[in-house]
Amino acid sequence: MKLAGFALVLTLGIAGSDARAQQINGTPGAPDATTTIDGRYLPPPPQPFHGQIELNAAQSKPGWPARVVPPKGAPNILLIMTDDVGFAAPSTFGGVIPTPALDRIAADGLRYTNFHSTSLCSPTRAALITGRNHHSVGFGVVSEAATGFPGYDSIIGKDNATIGRILQENGYRTSWFGKDHNTPTWQTSQAGPFDQWPTGMGFDYFYGFVGGDASQWEPNLFRNTTAIYPYVGKQGKWNLTTAMADDAIHWLTQLKDINPSQPWFVYYVPGGTHSPHQPTPEWIKKISDMHLFDKGWNALRDQIFANQKKLGVIPQDAELTSWPAKLLKTWDQTTPEERKLYIRQADVYAAYLAYTDHEIGRVIQAVQDLGELDNTLIIYISGDNGASAEGSPNGTPSEVLQFNGIELPVKDQMKFYDAWGSQFAYSHMAVPWAWAFDTPFKWTKQVPSFFGGTRQGMAISWPGHITDKGGIRWQFHHVIDIVPTILEATGIPAPVMVDGIAQKPIEGVSMAYTFDKANAAAPSTHKIQYFEMMGVQGLYNDGWMLSAVPVRPPWELLGKAIEDPASAYKFELYDVRHDWTQYTDVAAQNPAKVKEMTDLMFAQFAQYQVLPLDAAVATRMVSPRPSMNGDRKVFTYSGEPIAGLPRGTGPDLLNTSYTITADIDVLDGGADGMIVTRGGRFGGYGLYLLKGKPVFTWNLLDLKRVKWQAPEALTPGKHTLVYDFKYDGLGFATLAFNNISGLGRGGTGTFSVDGKVVATEKLDHTVPLTLPWDETFDIGSDTGTPVDDGDYQVPFAFTGKIDKLTIAVAPPVLTDADKKKLLEAEHAVQDAN
Repeated sequence: MKLAGFALVLTLGIAGSDARAQQINGTPGAPDATTTIDGRYLPPPPQPFHGQIELNAAQSKPGWPARVVPPKGAPNILLIMTDDVGFAAPSTFGGVIPTPALDRIAADGLRYTNFHSTSLCSPTRAALITGRNHHSVGFGVVSEAATGFPGYDSIIGKDNATIGRILQENGYRTSWFGKDHNTPTWQTSQAGPFDQWPTGMGFDYFYGFVGGDASQWEPNLFRNTTAIYPYVGKQGKWNLTTAMADDAIHWLTQLKDINPSQPWFVYYVPGGTHSPHQPTPEWIKKISDMHLFDKGWNALRDQIFANQKKLGVIPQDAELTSWPAKLLKTWDQTTPEERKLYIRQADVYAAYLAYTDHEIGRVIQAVQDLGELDNTLIIYISGDNGASAEGSPNGTPSEVLQFNGIELPVKDQMKFYDAWGSQFAYSHMAVPWAWAFDTPFKWTKQVPSFFGGTRQGMAISWPGHITDKGGIRWQFHHVIDIVPTILEATGIPAPVMVDGIAQKPIEGVSMAYTFDKANAAAPSTHKIQYFEMMGVQGLYNDGWMLSAVPVRPPWELLGKAIEDPASAYKFELYDVRHDWTQYTDVAAQNPAKVKEMTDLMFAQFAQYQVLPLDAAVATRMVSPRPSMNGDRKVFTYSGEPIAGLPRGTGPDLLNTSYTITADIDVLDGGADGMIVTRGGRFGGYGLYLLKGKPVFTWNLLDLKRVKWQAPEALTPGKHTLVYDFKYDGLGFATLAFNNISGLGRGGTGTFSVDGKVVATEKLDHTVPLTLPWDETFDIGSDTGTPVDDGDYQVPFAFTGKIDKLTIAVAPPVLTDADKKKLLEAEHAVQDAN
């Protein structure tokens, strides 16, 4: 009775004079009746019964609940966003890389030249799907670096319903294709919970990967919450970029066949062009044959800058910012060998962008072929941040090396030259290319205070509603403005309550006013916007931009910690009403304005959960956060096969001593296959039988492989394999002292079979910070990629029986003497500085 009373009160409240009344189209209670809902309270209360109930069915009248549909005229929504694409990369905004799909949307609609991201991937994505600032929804930084503060815990709270949930409740079918970097790392396994997965955030269907990036050749791929492996047996032929477009086209076509009138929302976010850069060979050849980059990055900037003025996507009086000569060498300072490698890097990157845009074009064409183009609002955002400078000044054949603080010289990278772009490289281009792809601005991804990190090209089309085809819009806007724009276009209100939980207000503003040609030069409705990422700060306020100058360039991931980010930065001031590119710093001439802007910025920080400021990078990546592991030191597994446990679940064997014990049963005829593994081709370990012989392999970031191997194949019957590793360093315990040198030390591994030592090897170094993000922990087989391609191919299922598997970790513990030495070392470093 209490629940019924609550429903009645809620129904009466919604129907009051201050709310939009629920409307039923058709005869109430008829099987084909539809309704639009108030939308402010989700889900809506149960509909009243419109039939009549007597003692017998023959004298009674049935009544069906009306089917919920969006308001009349509400369009389908196709929301597209690529990854790590600088403003100047696509042809649509002056770049030399052909992006005909983005060109098409711009030609059919509008080109936006003053649209902004947060400067980092998952924070931008959280803001995009919620309409709120990234700190407001827990994504001040990526989940892999989450900390226990409200603005940084990587949890999109129940008071921040996504656009998927809003549209779903209002009668849309919703889907998410591609990258999901908004599920907390400790919730990405088969154990869930799944409320922070796409299917738990309002998306009926998900096809994509979970995490910051994934191999396009062998991804950690999910359909809804189930891991799938469509690439097995097709390695080097199957690519996610195409497969994802195929799946989206199938979803749309199936929906159209089943219910032609069903409105839909597709959130399409491919991995391109985040590292690894992995287009197909055909696209690499196509771009290489164009010789786009033979003259180098400095000439490329000049060429793009001229293109941008010709296209009209920057003002004619805009100035090209200077090259950062103290940070990056010019093209004429490079050697012939370096130039050969760098051109290859840019060709592969450009091929990846062109390939990604081509597959997006297939999805757009499918919308047209289904007859839905005229009824579809298409928003195509080019990049979730500026071009990425996370590949080191020379680039890298594997971003996993860079994330572990290892930079390979060009001569060592050349052996990967032919593999660049294939499944045998996890490549990233050199930083100067990223700087060039952000022309005409300064800086890159990770830097929120300069437009090289935040300015994204965007195109929007909506036939019949946007008539200024090919028009350009200059108004300042931000990624939080997309949700309110979609809501205005569909006529759906932002909810005030979802599942009984009061909602935070939408913090963005609608851009729909810009659709009208009469408003082409109207002032922006987005007046103020803070920026913050890993301690670097900025504020836009009605034509002025306050910009902190980075102390640490984005490619120095293991740089010295900044103890007090609130006071560590020099601030510059730009009048971006007249200085489009942040060319001239006017802080010295306007000290009062700097003070005013600084005060406003910190007020915004307090309002939107930005505090406390934290400039740490590497230490945050390995700081404690929630985990299913808890304080477990011993992990015992039954021997049942487990596949696809993502990073952040299962035992972590970095910077610690540990023992792996496998009790196995070899059947008649012998056995082969993987017993346990984590990681793969670009770093990881595996315990397996190879032609019956026990083997333990450590792949040290694809630079070196160390093996422990028994000399004889195992006979049929029960056996016990033990790999014991004694770590020489102090590991993560040193982080309390900000001492990163305690990571990645060596140790000694001993491999025993049935109590007899069969191999002992010394490791000079171990992996210091992270194994590949997209690889998994597996028992009884290997998913993803092999730790040694020369030994086996996936899935390499174990053909014997695992009776029991135990992994025990013994992390180093600091003694008082250790603490004293570390403090002395820290004081010595501080005195030297």
